[in-house]
Amino acid sequence: MSSHREAPEISKDPVADNADTYAFVSPDKPGTVTMVTNYVPLQAPPGGPNFFEFGDDVLYEIHIDNNGDALAEITYQFRFETILRNPNTFLYNTGPISRLGDPNWNKRQFYTVTRVEGKKSRVLGTGLACPPCNIGPRSTPNYAALGIEAVHSLGSGVTVFAGQRNDPFFVDLGSIFDLGDLRPFQNLHLIPTAAAPGVDATKALNIHTIAIQVPIGDLTANGKVPTDVMSASSVLGIWGAASRRKMRVVDTANDEKSESGPWVQVSRLGNPLFNEVLVPLGQKDRWNASQPVNDKDFAAGVTHPELGKLLPVLYPKVFPNLAALTAPRADLEAILLTGLPAGIVPGFQNNNGKVLADMLRLNVAVPPTANPNPLGLIGGDAAGFPNGRRLIDDVVTIELRAIAGVTYPLVDKTYKADAAAALITQGITPAASRYQSTFPYVGDPYDGYDNPSS
Repeated sequence: MSSHREAPEISKDPVADNADTYAFVSPDKPGTVTMVTNYVPLQAPPGGPNFFEFGDDVLYEIHIDNNGDALAEITYQFRFETILRNPNTFLYNTGPISRLGDPNWNKRQFYTVTRVEGKKSRVLGTGLACPPCNIGPRSTPNYAALGIEAVHSLGSGVTVFAGQRNDPFFVDLGSIFDLGDLRPFQNLHLIPTAAAPGVDATKALNIHTIAIQVPIGDLTANGKVPTDVMSASSVLGIWGAASRRKMRVVDTANDEKSESGPWVQVSRLGNPLFNEVLVPLGQKDRWNASQPVNDKDFAAGVTHPELGKLLPVLYPKVFPNLAALTAPRADLEAILLTGLPAGIVPGFQNNNGKVLADMLRLNVAVPPTANPNPLGLIGGDAAGFPNGRRLIDDVVTIELRAIAGVTYPLVDKTYKADAAAALITQGITPAASRYQSTFPYVGDPYDGYDNPSS
């Protein structure tokens, strides 16, 4: 999955696991950028009595590079606090929760948002309420209203949300990790079975979302809203991260904890599937603790991807041209580590420098698409991945096609991609209810009572 349990250590620490990062020009407010980071992946909705929440001891961050040096010029920080109304009950709620201030809701979370720019920091909002988890029709009878109430305006065009949502990332998890099986093509697999539609493994699972919508001029280096797609100043590099204090002490009763020392990054995510698929197992924890500016250390996994060598083995005789391709994958390096320079895709670029760094690169001069194509740029839609990443983008199919060679002719016109490479699909079309047309755009979470997996 995009980063759900993608490295040994972070898989043991879900509240700090940056599962996905998204960044896109807001479709209904094109003068703004929406950035979304998701944590606490693979939540089964009937998860009581201790329902899911953010970590009070985790520093959550969204970083923005606006000058191409792969360092954050602007950072939005999020810190959470959990408050119990009544510590002497085992219940999360003692009756229906009809509003965020409802006295029936026992275990509540609030958060603070801080903008950091250089050495200056400014608190944008404090005491901002998260919604409760979606428990069921008796406990959270009008959950949509609670989600709307949890959207907070911080002034100056900045809007924020933090709380449980339906996981927008769709993937056939059970199939892909079963020796790279793609159900629509499993009749061609090394161990063949009848072809079948894909299975959306995350459709009934929830996640915790941090989303912030910011005016474009608040993010660019010159404070302006770019209109020239071909200008480097139109491109932002964006990634999410989570950090913990260096030292944590727990007493024998396990009811008092103290933390000290500097913050240590334990998770990050720019492009989807980067650490998941391209970084070797022995380096994944190191990658999570490193910064994008140092990603040259991991570039070999991009220019010589292991999956590119495995596909011809797992699908015999299907990818002969890919099997013969031994040159460094300059196409993947451009897509994932520098952004696409001008001249590769007519009328488009999202390059923001020569530093090799895993970041979502969003060209904010590209307007939203009225009818977005889930295949993004390779589907002719320049507003989609790898130009940032929208919630509806089928990043699994896009990246599999790219690794299979579809994008290599962009840098070597003599190469002919295998016909099968352009046909790769995981065979999933997510339900429209998974998304919303307005901020935070991520759909309401499934409740534990009516959840399809219950």
